[in-house]
Amino acid sequence: MPAEITMPQLSDTMTEGTLVKWLKKEGDKVKAGEIVAEVETDKATMEMESFESGTIASILVPEGGKAAVGAAIALVATTGEKPEDIKKTGAGAPATKPPAPKEPEAETERAENGEAEGPTQDAHKDGSHATSEVASSLDATPPSHDDDRVKASPLARRIAKDMGVDLNTIKGSGPGGRIVQADVLAAKDKAGHASSGAGKSATLTTPSLPSRVASGQTEKITLNKMRQTIANRLQLSKQTIPHFYETIDIDMTAATELRKKLLEMYEKKEGVRISIGDIIAKAVACALKSVPQMNSTYDDKTSTVTRFGDVNLGMAVALPDGLIVPVLRNIDQMGFKEIRVKSADLVDRARAQKLKREEMSGATFTVSNLGLMGIREFSAIVNPPEVGILAIGASVDRAVVVDGQLAVRNQMTVTLSCDHRVIDGAVAAQFLVSLKNYLEVPALMLM
Repeated sequence: MPAEITMPQLSDTMTEGTLVKWLKKEGDKVKAGEIVAEVETDKATMEMESFESGTIASILVPEGGKAAVGAAIALVATTGEKPEDIKKTGAGAPATKPPAPKEPEAETERAENGEAEGPTQDAHKDGSHATSEVASSLDATPPSHDDDRVKASPLARRIAKDMGVDLNTIKGSGPGGRIVQADVLAAKDKAGHASSGAGKSATLTTPSLPSRVASGQTEKITLNKMRQTIANRLQLSKQTIPHFYETIDIDMTAATELRKKLLEMYEKKEGVRISIGDIIAKAVACALKSVPQMNSTYDDKTSTVTRFGDVNLGMAVALPDGLIVPVLRNIDQMGFKEIRVKSADLVDRARAQKLKREEMSGATFTVSNLGLMGIREFSAIVNPPEVGILAIGASVDRAVVVDGQLAVRNQMTVTLSCDHRVIDGAVAAQFLVSLKNYLEVPALMLM
């Protein structure tokens, strides 16, 4: 019997996947553990590996096709089997026939009406799970209105719009020359290398405004899988979790001074630029160790709380089509330098949608940072099964009273959102006070 390559569950909420690109074709040899395809899940486009060794005898789900988790998407001829015989018999056909790739209804309507694609709805009105680092467009050029007639996936269109990449200049690698996400990212990288090779330094420019919906017209935008998952999970969280919020102001003067010293130590010698966010992340980990009730998850089906000895910190990162939360595991055991290197790598690969499954799951607590966008204060939504999430505002100079005198100090406001089924107000207050102590007296983080 031939071995089956099945659609894996690449995220904890994934029920089906879309085959974005096959990296192997029929007749190719494959080894167990080798990357064979790129799959779009409800969270990101991820690489899929084969758990079988042999020869690809038959591809059951073509590029652009969908398959449920666990369904066969390809057949592998193992030792002693002939690939051509397996292909003729068609054994192991998928339980459901994948639909033919097609453009979403909204995009088809725009093409028929000659309208350009409208803005992507990425804004989070409640500020939940926003990115800790916001990527700015470099040398952005307005996309051509002819983009709508180019054969490209919806995801590729949105990424091209955000990056200012003209789809007319890209050669697609998808089925029938269709432009996919990887083509857009490669084109942007190539353009960036070319400009730097010409001796020109990249300069920040104002991104071009998205095309507007014509007066008197309307536009429907179908949510992609990622946005549907975000909508469902956050709606479930707000409906089923009794949230409460506590806010505290933290004097960041000492933490800012610490950062200056760390920059002197690492930036010039090793090129590692410690950020204030790295110091905050370390302080959060220390506070979670001090108040272990916050470093927990809750299973409402069994009414059990699981407390963790290690801190796996989730970091909300914005993507063109939504957001993702990569997980920095065992951050409580890291120094500032290691936090910077590993978190930067996670964020970069999150934006390139190259994270592994284990790097997107298993968080014990999450932080959402809008400080770099100048947001002073906001509230985030708890990401179940975690019992808390910390919303971090901007660290700025403010006029405050110190020892009865008016002074200017660097201040930061943070808001803790908690699941009241597990966490009480006093426990939340203990966590915030602990976090404040670690940031106002950074030496405590070394003890």
